[in-house]
Amino acid sequence: MASTTPEPGASAGRAPAAGMKFSDILADPRIAERWQKVRKWFFLRESTYDMTNRCNIRCNGCYYYEGDKQFARENRDAEAWRDLMRAEKKRGITFVVLAGAEPALVPELCEACYQEIPLGAIATNGLAPIPRSVGYKVHVSVWGTDETSLRVRKAARMLERQIGNYAGDPRAVFVYTFTRENIGEADEVAEVLRAADCRLTFNVFSAPVGYRDGLRHTPESLRECRRAMLALLERHPGHVLFSPYSAVAHTHPLGLHALFGCSYPRMNPATDVGLGRTFRQYRTDLTWDRGASCCVPDTDCADCRHYAAGSAVVTARLFRHAIDPDTFRSWLDYVDTYLAVWVVDYTKGPNLCERMTAPPGFALA
Repeated sequence: MASTTPEPGASAGRAPAAGMKFSDILADPRIAERWQKVRKWFFLRESTYDMTNRCNIRCNGCYYYEGDKQFARENRDAEAWRDLMRAEKKRGITFVVLAGAEPALVPELCEACYQEIPLGAIATNGLAPIPRSVGYKVHVSVWGTDETSLRVRKAARMLERQIGNYAGDPRAVFVYTFTRENIGEADEVAEVLRAADCRLTFNVFSAPVGYRDGLRHTPESLRECRRAMLALLERHPGHVLFSPYSAVAHTHPLGLHALFGCSYPRMNPATDVGLGRTFRQYRTDLTWDRGASCCVPDTDCADCRHYAAGSAVVTARLFRHAIDPDTFRSWLDYVDTYLAVWVVDYTKGPNLCERMTAPPGFALA
């Protein structure tokens, strides 16, 4: 999750429609209104933080337990975390993402971060409630029905327990991660979440480096994901936070890096602007490594379709999408979606472009 400040290469792609200026696109009152709504949040500057190396479950395909970060020493000193957040504010960071292994196991550290930087989100498996005093957005990960969760995540009655902890919590967004194996379960899970009046968005499983197991996507499974996402968006418009362009961007045969160029330092050598300059991914010992810094470290970059990555990678490509009304509407829908998913009290509006639009410079696939 990051600013939409244009970054190196952001103007690449299709040329603007003949004779069309940005002012021509904004002549549409609905486009202009949505543009004014989202641009107020361009001050967001993100970094991410591993809060603990412990977890209460162990999932097949977990990103945290790949690479060196899992071996970092835990810093359990809340004052040290406060000091880090104060230093981050001075560095210009305005939005924090607290992540794995499982941040709900260290609520006192989450509280310390929130007291210093009040905008942020927490990625959690949802089995332990995060205190309401921590006013960050809470992303509850869902990987299928309870039967699938027991098999893949080794946790019984998982969705039931997650809903028990977070139904009625305005911070909570349930993030359904589409794997190759659970596409057919999404409708059942969405019905359960809608009945509990819970909000839902979508993620696409992106393989960790070296991963070869059955969750990894194929071109056909990506097509099935896209169909399922669009059907659920149409069926549950009040509960599904998504857009047609979100479905296109995250299920394209090409990953996010190939389509848009990744903004995170791990793949972006530029240090003068955007995430290449500001983003850091801190480990549990409060150190960071620029060469490994991305929103989900140890992901196979060529296979990356993470919702978290897209919130920065796609939104930073403002200029690339400001080429015609439909392409810009689609981009606005994407930005409106990510803000609703990541920012507390931000309300998503109706999608402006109901049809699928191709990423600039590429076929729709």
